[in-house]
Amino acid sequence: MASVGAAEVREWLARTAWPLKSLAAGAAADDLQVWKPALAGVRVLGLGESTHGTSEFFQLKHRLIEFLVTELGYTVVAMEASESAAPAVDAYVRHGIGDAATVVSELGFWTWRTEEVVALVEWMRSYNAGRPVAEQVGFAGIDPQQCSASVVAVSTYLRDSAPDRLELFESGLAAQVDAGPGAAPDAQALLVREAEALVGFLKRDGAPADVVRHGLVLARCAAVVCAPKQDKDVARTTFAVRDRLMADAVSELLADPSAKVAVWAHNGHLAASRSTPELRPLGQHLRERHGDEYYALALLCGSGAFRARRMFPGPWPGSMGGPVVSNKLDRGGYNALEGQLAAANPGDHLLDLRVPPEVPEAVRQWLEEPQMFRSFGAYVQRWAYKLQFAPTRLRKEYDGVAYVATSTPSRPLPS
Repeated sequence: MASVGAAEVREWLARTAWPLKSLAAGAAADDLQVWKPALAGVRVLGLGESTHGTSEFFQLKHRLIEFLVTELGYTVVAMEASESAAPAVDAYVRHGIGDAATVVSELGFWTWRTEEVVALVEWMRSYNAGRPVAEQVGFAGIDPQQCSASVVAVSTYLRDSAPDRLELFESGLAAQVDAGPGAAPDAQALLVREAEALVGFLKRDGAPADVVRHGLVLARCAAVVCAPKQDKDVARTTFAVRDRLMADAVSELLADPSAKVAVWAHNGHLAASRSTPELRPLGQHLRERHGDEYYALALLCGSGAFRARRMFPGPWPGSMGGPVVSNKLDRGGYNALEGQLAAANPGDHLLDLRVPPEVPEAVRQWLEEPQMFRSFGAYVQRWAYKLQFAPTRLRKEYDGVAYVATSTPSRPLPS
């Protein structure tokens, strides 16, 4: 932060931030009441994270979801997790089918196979028990990756009702659709066409609604597989396609006028804007479609450690083949956004950025100028991650920031 106006910005941060008395789920919500006016009219709230492996982020999001459900009437938790596998989680939280650890483990990503996510899912089951379906909170996956559950569901239907189509399905679409983002770039998107033709057949054949839905999931997964990783038009890349499809999944949930959705995803997906206009994240799609009904909350952390999969260079074969390990963090330095927040408020706190226009000029500039903050996905470079910072224009990209002073590694479920 430049010396001119730095003290004014620090004073504004110290004065306007709301201290969080606890990160733990089940804590009294009196410290969150002050947030309610900022959320008036909000129907979809993005709950971000700057790492996929910080226990305190997961704990805080669990606590915020309890607040959103019990006090603001939120009806769905939508996670950056397999859209295909999520119905099993929804069946558990609504009806107690299966067990929490198993359905969470099948969400498709190591990031969510944690004690913290299981605790959230178990709370949702406890909340729903004995309530009418209309008053329950549901669970949805919005990520079109990892569609094996949909492959099984469609295969089972074809085996029972259209066995003449089963071999073609298993040797074609089923064998390719879960290859991963950008695994089979195809400008003609033949795999997508095959999936769309399958959906048409399922509808004509009178397949149950859940089987048709699984067919639609396969079509979305195929779109991610067929999109290239690199293209002159970045809007065509698998990264842009994935975020658009995740936004589509959220918008489908919001088609119910009574729905209010809490979206659990990485900060990078939830940003309401991005400096590369064509590479629009999930949150930008939501802002364009739903305006101020969308609120993006970024979660940042100070010092400690977080879990992530180590990439090359390292003693492991392949650039993406490293183990999931604990990675150390410092506060990020005074000039980093995390350091600035900590200097003004060293404890856990929440800052609403939907501020009135009459903020001091130095604060307005600070909110609009690029600030450097940390952003880690499921993978990090072995050593260079400590130097990895990304620019953010807070006022354009987020509506609020939650700062957690200490990060500890998320707690994986037993193997």
